[in-house]
Amino acid sequence: MARAWQHPFLNVFRYFRVDEWKRSAKEGDVAVVTDKTLKGAVYRIRGSVSAANYIQLPKTSSQSLGLTGRYLYVLFRPLSSKHFVIHLGVSTEDGQVIRLSFSNLFKEFKSTATWLQFPFILETKTLQRDRVGLATAGPRWTCLQLDLQDILMVYLNRRYSHLKSVRLCASLLVRNLYTSDLCFEPAVTGPQGTKLPLTPMPREMAFPVPKGESWHDRYIHARFPSDSLKVPSELIRESRFPPEAVLLGSGPQPLPCPVASSEAVWNGVSPVVQMLSPTTVSTRFAPQPFLKVSLSRGHSEASNTDGPLEPWAQVEASDVHTAAAGAHVLTHKSAEVPVALEGAGSCKRFLPDPVLRLKGVIGFGGHSTRQAVWTADGAAVVYPCHAVIVVLCVDTRKQRFFLGHTDKVSTLALDGGSSLLASAQAGAPSVMRLWDFQTGVCLSLFRSPMHAVCSLSFADSGALLCGVGKDQHGRTMVVAWGTGQVGLGGETVILAKAHTDFDIQAFRVAYFDETRMASCGQGSVLLWRLRGGVLRSCPVDLGENHVLHFTDLAFKQAQDGCQETSASILFVCSRSGHILEIDCQRVVVKHARRLLPTRTPGGPKPQKQTFSSGPGIAISSLSVSPAVCAVGSEDGYLRLWPLDFSSVLLEAEHKGPVSSVCVSPDGLRVLSTTSSGQLGFLDTPARVYRVLARSHTAPVLALATEQRRGQLATVSQDRTIRIWDLATLQQLYDFTSSEEAPCAVTFHPTRPTLFCGFSSGAVRSFSLEAAEVLVEHKCHQGAVTGLIATPDGRLLFSACRQGSLAQYSCADPQCRILRVAADVVCPDAPARPSALAVSGDGCLLAFVGPSRHMVTVMGSASLDELLRVGVSALDPASGRLDSAMAVCFGPTALGHLLVSTSSNRVVVLDAASGHRVRELPGVHPGPCPSLALSEDARFLLMAAGRAVKVWDYVTQASPGPQMYIGHSEPVQAVTFSPDQQQVLSAGDAIFLWDILATTESKASPGIPQAPSPGPGTGQLEDAASGASGLPQQPVPKPSPASPPRPGVCARPPEGGDGSRDTRNLGTSRSTCLASHKAFMLAKVSCSPHSDKGTPLPTPSGERRWLCLKAVVGYSGNGRANMVWRPDTGFFAYTCGRLVVVEDLHSGAQQLWHGHPAEISTLALSHSAQVLASASGGSSTAARCQIRIWDVSRGLCQHLISHHSTSVLALAFSADDGLLVTLGGHGDRTLTLWSMATCDLVSSTHLPEPVYSVAFNPWGASELTCVGQSAVTFWLLQQHGADVSLQVHREPVPEAVGTGELTSLCYGAPPLLYCGTSSGQVCVWDTSASRCFLAWEADNSGIGLLLFSAFRLVSGSNTGRLRLWAVGAVSELRRKGSGARCSSVLMERELVLDGAVVSASFDDSVDMGIVGTTAGTLWFVSWAEGTSTRLISGHRSKVNEVVFSPGESHCATCSEDGSVRVWSLASMELVIQFQVLNQSCLCLAWSPPCCGRPKQQRLAAGYGDGSLRIFSVSRTAMELKMHPHTAALTAVAFSTDGQTVLSGDKDGLVAVSRPCTGMTFRVLSDHQGAPISTIDVTHKECGDLGVEGTDLWLVASGDQRVSVWASDWLQNHCELVDWLSFPTPAATETQGQLPPSLAAFCPWDGALLMYVGPGVYKEVIIYNLCEKQVVEKIPLPFFAMSLSLSLSTRLLAIGFAECMLRLVDCATGTTQDFAGHDNAVHLCRFTPSARLLFTAARNEILVWEVASC
Repeated sequence: MARAWQHPFLNVFRYFRVDEWKRSAKEGDVAVVTDKTLKGAVYRIRGSVSAANYIQLPKTSSQSLGLTGRYLYVLFRPLSSKHFVIHLGVSTEDGQVIRLSFSNLFKEFKSTATWLQFPFILETKTLQRDRVGLATAGPRWTCLQLDLQDILMVYLNRRYSHLKSVRLCASLLVRNLYTSDLCFEPAVTGPQGTKLPLTPMPREMAFPVPKGESWHDRYIHARFPSDSLKVPSELIRESRFPPEAVLLGSGPQPLPCPVASSEAVWNGVSPVVQMLSPTTVSTRFAPQPFLKVSLSRGHSEASNTDGPLEPWAQVEASDVHTAAAGAHVLTHKSAEVPVALEGAGSCKRFLPDPVLRLKGVIGFGGHSTRQAVWTADGAAVVYPCHAVIVVLCVDTRKQRFFLGHTDKVSTLALDGGSSLLASAQAGAPSVMRLWDFQTGVCLSLFRSPMHAVCSLSFADSGALLCGVGKDQHGRTMVVAWGTGQVGLGGETVILAKAHTDFDIQAFRVAYFDETRMASCGQGSVLLWRLRGGVLRSCPVDLGENHVLHFTDLAFKQAQDGCQETSASILFVCSRSGHILEIDCQRVVVKHARRLLPTRTPGGPKPQKQTFSSGPGIAISSLSVSPAVCAVGSEDGYLRLWPLDFSSVLLEAEHKGPVSSVCVSPDGLRVLSTTSSGQLGFLDTPARVYRVLARSHTAPVLALATEQRRGQLATVSQDRTIRIWDLATLQQLYDFTSSEEAPCAVTFHPTRPTLFCGFSSGAVRSFSLEAAEVLVEHKCHQGAVTGLIATPDGRLLFSACRQGSLAQYSCADPQCRILRVAADVVCPDAPARPSALAVSGDGCLLAFVGPSRHMVTVMGSASLDELLRVGVSALDPASGRLDSAMAVCFGPTALGHLLVSTSSNRVVVLDAASGHRVRELPGVHPGPCPSLALSEDARFLLMAAGRAVKVWDYVTQASPGPQMYIGHSEPVQAVTFSPDQQQVLSAGDAIFLWDILATTESKASPGIPQAPSPGPGTGQLEDAASGASGLPQQPVPKPSPASPPRPGVCARPPEGGDGSRDTRNLGTSRSTCLASHKAFMLAKVSCSPHSDKGTPLPTPSGERRWLCLKAVVGYSGNGRANMVWRPDTGFFAYTCGRLVVVEDLHSGAQQLWHGHPAEISTLALSHSAQVLASASGGSSTAARCQIRIWDVSRGLCQHLISHHSTSVLALAFSADDGLLVTLGGHGDRTLTLWSMATCDLVSSTHLPEPVYSVAFNPWGASELTCVGQSAVTFWLLQQHGADVSLQVHREPVPEAVGTGELTSLCYGAPPLLYCGTSSGQVCVWDTSASRCFLAWEADNSGIGLLLFSAFRLVSGSNTGRLRLWAVGAVSELRRKGSGARCSSVLMERELVLDGAVVSASFDDSVDMGIVGTTAGTLWFVSWAEGTSTRLISGHRSKVNEVVFSPGESHCATCSEDGSVRVWSLASMELVIQFQVLNQSCLCLAWSPPCCGRPKQQRLAAGYGDGSLRIFSVSRTAMELKMHPHTAALTAVAFSTDGQTVLSGDKDGLVAVSRPCTGMTFRVLSDHQGAPISTIDVTHKECGDLGVEGTDLWLVASGDQRVSVWASDWLQNHCELVDWLSFPTPAATETQGQLPPSLAAFCPWDGALLMYVGPGVYKEVIIYNLCEKQVVEKIPLPFFAMSLSLSLSTRLLAIGFAECMLRLVDCATGTTQDFAGHDNAVHLCRFTPSARLLFTAARNEILVWEVASC
């Protein structure tokens, strides 16, 4: 945004006083003349040489204009038949100066890293005879509007900062220059602008238009780049825009080519102005001139000088992206033009743009496996993967990429400081790139004089780059480039070139002298010298070694104090095993040694290596450090030698020949590569070899993904099958076949089994656990072309090239053949991943056949033909015989079948009828071997040549695809990851792309209500969110940085995805929860007995049995109850009555307790040494407590109280000397406290409710509070020990509205920002106590405002978090009440899952943490536009906690409809199952199943009477049943896990089998009272006189307990006992009955424990064998919850009085604990009794249990 003094526009000539020529310069023929058209003075610049006649601003190049306006308006007229040039110097945010040039002298677009040249061409065009008259002769006055921000972003991917300089060169007339942030429409006048949605051109800038004439009749408007705004039809009629101008916004257009024109109003010809850009555009778009623009081979020019590109190299009407959006890529050969196109092909694009981002690459090499180097710090490795350059951090395994090459990278080099990276791509002519290694920006792109570059070497300083290759005649050529100025915006300069007849295999620049180099090759070692712009070489006298084939060389590294000695030594290795040590000063061989084989002939064991005569080992590479020499040889060994080569120090054996070695700068690691595609390093101190990357050595043919383990399988032309881990991208297994090639692959959906089809026709099943072949079938006679399994894993299908189709049964591991059908599949079809397709429900099978012109759909079970569609018949008008290429089913709910055809179409068919639903035309001019449609039918993937295309499938009027390039060979397969969060593409390598699309809050249009992959993609019923495996993906925690600041994990589960918005997890968003006008802290009214609660005494000298370990959740009903200080890393928030201090790096918690009630707000002092917390009143404290904490020690230093009901806000003064506290609505007091003594300084009763207060940051004596319709300014005056307050109250102006002020924050002096309940933000001048500006920031109440660095953050009750640029507000203050809010711009917006109640940001407001009423703390990154969950608890009451059998995880359910699975070790959320609009009331975790110990299930009961079974291992819902008509209240598994018992609100108990989904028994004995408990234990019931394997009980709300024995396998169930307990009178419980709870005693199977409403408050222990009560334990209150532990014999009881009691049943002793602020309605011991979970409302506390 422009600075305020430049707003709304700036007259450049006037501001810099061009007529005085003091701050500007003129050269040549520059004069002031009067123009008749404009009727005013203009500057005429003319002359035969443009460079000698110009006007320049500013006067010298060392100065800068400093104009920050986004748009530059140049009002000029070219002189007839003359050339003109306009040069602009534009500065980027990183300080780089870019030169933009516009001229009618240029014929084509050209670009470098620092210079863009755009042609400005004037042409004539024949127009229709719709008007009478003559066209205006000669050039017209033109308004050239340049969007500097977009130009830099589109063409160079840089951010615009300001305009530095302007030079206007002959020959032209110029009236003026203007800059502005506003996009003016020159043809719209002031009166018109009030009626139209456009900004009219200011009068000062406007061209005069005579009355009755049209602006376009006289002038030309050229806008570059053209915007994409739609122009309404009524605007076209009123402003009389030309047809060409309409195309700028209303329809298809050449993009990003700007089309500037004037309207055709006379019969004849009309000039059309066009600026060309490097983008090829289809000829069907209008206007036509200069639309055929393409990039040349090897050049960045716009013309094709070396011959036509292949047809599919012409850019289509689609969005094209490189793997990293915005990279400038050069088209080469037949690659698509790799630039991002705007507005392609239709009115709009689907967002986000780009929708994919490259995350990881599996692969290495491509052109060569010799290219891999260390970075200067030794922390990362740089290597090519076909057309992509990868930087891999060896410790974290994270990758980053250099993208832009369109062919395989043949060689690369890194300078000594890791500042510059040079790379060359294969092909003739060779294109080279220079990169800024730290930022990844391409600094220079140029064509090498060599046709093929085979080696590059940098000088250590990076100022010199040398390359070796072949010229067009095949001669060896050496080129030296000067690269010292590239990083400063300069160009790469050729310093010298030389030809040689010697062969060169390796070339190095000496690190000690940039003018000296060395090379080696067949029979030669050359020493080179660069002097005076000439490269000269001197051959070394090799003597008898001249016959050797030398492969690599290295200069001896200097040791301390030995620079001169080391500098002259060169080591050279050969294929015969020789290593020569050459003295470079004397140019002679100093030593010649030979490496012998590791085994002597006939020797049983390896022998010590020595240098002597005999057969040697071929050495492929060597690298030298100051202490050792690393040697890689073709026998697969990496060996480390001392420099005297006396003996081998260390060696590592590889599976293939070693291609290259490289010693790290510290000499501790040795990098090695092999010809088999392996990259790794030897850690010499640890003597450990670590593999960094593995790769296929040939193109990948097919891939398949597996959900449970997160694995990827690929098959390749290198005859290998490889299994990869999708999370780490590391290879897990590989299977090699030397006799036959694998062609197709797929996973079994539920078992660890892989199926693969081979070229011999065999189909084999592999066990991934045993790594062996399970079964082999040879029912095909030809190569297998397709392989696919049904989603349930019951059936497998394969097709072969002979046309046969086979069906297999996969019900058991030894799959068997069911049917083989001959001549049904298209014969002679190549193997393709999309050759076969199965519908989502597994009922339909589709394939191309029996001919390539037909598509057949069969029933998957019967193989009955259901449908046959002729592909050619789908388009009879085309007149050509079409053929099908690939098939793909859409989601079952849609019933779509997609078919790609040879005529470049994708046809969408109805899978039932075969009717055409829609068509995607012109998808790609080439075969499409693979299609994939996302499960929510939102995105369609397509393999399109060397690119991946993504279509918005939902939109019927599709805006065209986005295209992503990076592959150097055709893409063979594309697919979505199992969790639908990523995309995989395979060809030359395997690319893993992140999907950047934000999550929709409802189902996608066109898809009926059906389960979605997770709440992130639809929030449909039964949606399950989570990681692909149970413990693998925790909810993200911020990672450390300096200063400490949150970071985001690579891919968290959907419940906490950083790039995905997972709000609305099941309940409708509340819009009034955080209405700060009516904010009242929920007072602790735990039960009718809460007034009887007493403080809990701590037994003296007695060890406590419980220690509070962790808290799960965040109090969303507080306000400003979270603080974060990025510079110190301090992070604290409240949960109930606890202050939680959490380490964002480790997740460790400190729990500060002491408050008797829920904490409402927090405040952190400016020094970050003191924290203040406030809680409401309670039964134990008549007044609200305010605690002052020492942050460093975590101790409460002071306890103060004054307010009677609640505390709304706390704030420290600027010097931390005072603390102000604001009471709630029942209190209305404003108090001041001295922080030195914690004494009350002042207390004032407020006449009206006040909602927020803040100290003036510029002085400790001023504070402001806001409330009903007024802002109150307070001035503190101190007289000795007395402090008085002067009050000044200012009413809110009527222009702000009738809403109340709900929030405030101070801005830049002397501004104050206030938010209102109606969504307005008003700005006050505190020095004048007046409001001068207001704007509508939201449509609901603003509950939070934060200001820093001229940016304002606002948070509303609807969850919208917005970032505003308010830098110009300070200048608008001078205008008073007449200031306009148009200067305030919204930069970003995020929508969270509830009303915003707290926030903390860093000083630059780039990132922060935000709390909402949904109980979620979000990490917000404005730069990435993402919100990531940091803390997330249930938003409603927690109803149950259960534990996995291995006690690694626990699960909770809540009335918010969610079931969440947590890791017990870290208490991080790993999986979430969400059901919308239902409450989950009960939950059970299955016991270890016989025969299936790894299969873990959760049974959840819901308020609609449904019972759902969730698979934890597969993160999916397996079954949904409706055994009840009323809400389920209790659920339990039988001891074998095969039966589920459920009880409902009406008292019915149902017995169901999850395997069949059938309810086979219903018990109505408790009918009429809700079931509160079902408890099951394993017991042989013979001693009770009954038969059965399970003993279980049911407790109901009428104080009755039934005990049953059952053997469900025998369908046997028998009543054992029936217990009834007396019901107390209503007065005893004051009308509210506690629950009836019962449980079997775990340490004595004959005992049963019961608590519930009765005559006495007690625990009743009943003996089932003796049929009598054997013991009673008195209680202080009626119990709300009950849990028993086996190992410690402890009984945990929760009370409504916010208290927890532990009873030692062995000794009878008790201990009481406090921590919750509400009724403890749930307590559960873990199976090992190490932990105890307690819950009050949505707050969960985790206690550590000590041994008694």
